[in-house]
Amino acid sequence: MKLTKHTHATVVLTKDGTTLVLDPGTYTPESAALVGATTAVLVTHDHPDHFDAAVLQAALDAQPSLRVWAPQNVVEMLDSHDGRVVAVAAGDRFEAAGFTVAVFGERHAAVHADLPPMGNVAYLIDGNVYHPGDSYFVPDAAVETLLVPAAGPWTKVGEGVDFVRAARPSRSIRIHDLTLSEIDAASFAQFTGELTGVPLTVLGIGESVMV
Repeated sequence: MKLTKHTHATVVLTKDGTTLVLDPGTYTPESAALVGATTAVLVTHDHPDHFDAAVLQAALDAQPSLRVWAPQNVVEMLDSHDGRVVAVAAGDRFEAAGFTVAVFGERHAAVHADLPPMGNVAYLIDGNVYHPGDSYFVPDAAVETLLVPAAGPWTKVGEGVDFVRAARPSRSIRIHDLTLSEIDAASFAQFTGELTGVPLTVLGIGESVMV
């Protein structure tokens, strides 16, 4: 399968002529085009850098074959579209455009103790690629390709390192990185690589890798 990294947390998986789009948010200028070219979208949570309600509403209206899977609070922001918008929670398994998807986790990583808990699910696709959304939740399943969030108000280098160690992937790929400076990016790569022993792949916007 081919994995293509887009802006921030948006990732597209391609196999056998079909695509699966994960977290096409408002931070991703190409979100509308990506959604317009697929039949399946996964959303981890309702924050705008991962979810663009306007883009998905328009696409669902225009594309009768499009289906969206997301947490309940995201589903409530979209019309039902005859059951094509489906609520998911930890423990669910389903098929999306030929991909097998398993759902894990329930909570967004904490930003601060004074803020209320926030929801977030993570997705393991084809037993290979794991997109954690905004979390460090480690699934009780083997992970080949781990997408590792690198920057944001909730991210912490130490917790990120422990996340990679616990997941024990064959490879890791940096995501959630729009706000990284060059210095921050180099520091993150250094600590992650040295402390986990897992190679960190850094892809530019629109770049792809086979996984």
